[in-house]
Amino acid sequence: MYQPDLAPVADNTFLSALVALLPLLTVFVGLGLLRWKAHWAGLAALAVSLLVAALVYDMPVDLAGLSATQGAVFGLFPIMWIVIAAIWFYEITVQSGRFEDLRTVIDNISDDPRIQAVLIAFCFGGMLEALAGFGAPLAITGVMLLAVGFPRMRAAVAVLVANTAPVAFGAIATPVITAGNLTGIDYEHIGAIIGRQTPFIALLVPMFLCLIVGGLRGLKECLPVALVIGAVFAVAQFVASNWISVELTDIISSLCGLAAAVIMLRFWQPKGTAEARRKLGMEREEEDAAASDENAEIAAAAAQGRDTDRELTGGRVFMALFPYLLVVALFCLAKLWTPLKDLLADTDVSISWPGLDGNILTADGETSGATVFDFQWLSSPGTLLLIAGVIVALVYRYPLTSAAKLYVTNVVKMRWTILTVVSVLSLAYVMNQSGQTITVGTWIAGAGAAFAFFSPVLGWLGTAVTGSDTSANALFATLQQTAAEGAGLDPALMVASNTSGGVMAKLISPQNLAIVATAVGLVGKESVLLRKVVGWSAGMLVALCLLNGLQSDILEGTLP
Repeated sequence: MYQPDLAPVADNTFLSALVALLPLLTVFVGLGLLRWKAHWAGLAALAVSLLVAALVYDMPVDLAGLSATQGAVFGLFPIMWIVIAAIWFYEITVQSGRFEDLRTVIDNISDDPRIQAVLIAFCFGGMLEALAGFGAPLAITGVMLLAVGFPRMRAAVAVLVANTAPVAFGAIATPVITAGNLTGIDYEHIGAIIGRQTPFIALLVPMFLCLIVGGLRGLKECLPVALVIGAVFAVAQFVASNWISVELTDIISSLCGLAAAVIMLRFWQPKGTAEARRKLGMEREEEDAAASDENAEIAAAAAQGRDTDRELTGGRVFMALFPYLLVVALFCLAKLWTPLKDLLADTDVSISWPGLDGNILTADGETSGATVFDFQWLSSPGTLLLIAGVIVALVYRYPLTSAAKLYVTNVVKMRWTILTVVSVLSLAYVMNQSGQTITVGTWIAGAGAAFAFFSPVLGWLGTAVTGSDTSANALFATLQQTAAEGAGLDPALMVASNTSGGVMAKLISPQNLAIVATAVGLVGKESVLLRKVVGWSAGMLVALCLLNGLQSDILEGTLP
């Protein structure tokens, strides 16, 4: 039996937290300062976490190693299972020649690349986040932006920044439901509070995207439509989470934002579209010329046929939209239709991790439930995407043998991404089960009444480590509740802020950086990507910390 000591260094929580942070510092120093490739940074951080677990926390070496293997398997399934299926699904549409029709449909809504970034990365990405999550929105919207002519780095930054506001209610509100189950607080009440925090971010994200794609001039020229989309999305998120359905919040918000864009663009178009397209085209050509062979191959595949001029008919429009309508339909049935949802859930297999389950205790002395692996072989979003891909191949008359070869090619192409994700999830499991993560959380929670301002940092930290807002809640929701009760704060607000704070770390998580880099052809450039997005993450986190602190006192009347 192993029970973690929360203060193993001189019985001092602060000193212990500094040591516990070493694996994370290894990741971010390796990526951000030393500019290592993501898989090397991940492997180095995993080694550090194992050393800290064994030498500082006195975790038996065999248990530390088994924790790493459980994390590695979780990285393969469901994480990479979902991501590989998402990219494979998209590439079937490209190889079949149908994606160009979708590009033309998007151009008919707006051919302005700054607005396309908002439509694809924010609105459509929000819909995918609502239904699937786990990196699928990043992979699909990343290659979609690449296919409509975006430079790879701008496409990557855009989808990472866009994948923030919808995350708290992603995968049919799984993070919120997880927090409610762990704390005993009504998850609908938690969701209602989150719905009074994340809409402020949603309001700003479309403007951020216009700034990322077109600079200050792009923001100025597209400000009216960015404001409308952001405002409609934010209001819909607030209303849906408080009075309609926490589970359906992102679906409603994304559809409302998209509808607002379509209506407004019928009466108003931004200036500078041609100039914006010209600049992005030149930037893309320079990137392609300097790309490595592997990255150039990815870019060429996504660019296939993008200069073709097609005349759309009703049938072509439907066939272009069919794959994504199918995904929405499948996920709605699987997540919202109770008979099918229960049927799929019944196929899940719980596996007690050999040698680990029953031998790990929590800091409170209870048997840890984190050593049970939930094998969702049929209900996983990756499996649903795989089924959708087969259906699309049949409808598009794309040979299934070619589709199978395309899948294998994707696995080989993503080998370094797979290694990165496996190492990062192994790191997360070692840090969690050895007690390193909870040590850092306990130290932050010791801030007393000021904890209200720092509470979102815990969620941010958890998501930065695991790449998942759900996992961040699994780590810290009960800690937030306990710390809030001790400091005389509203427990529901602190638990909600854990979810909202985790949203801001999605774009710097090594796991998500690797997924996006692979999707858009930036393999080996994860460190550059991190430096471009870390400021956005930090800025939004600071804003949320201030909001959460104010809501705990001065703005307490704004809470449900």
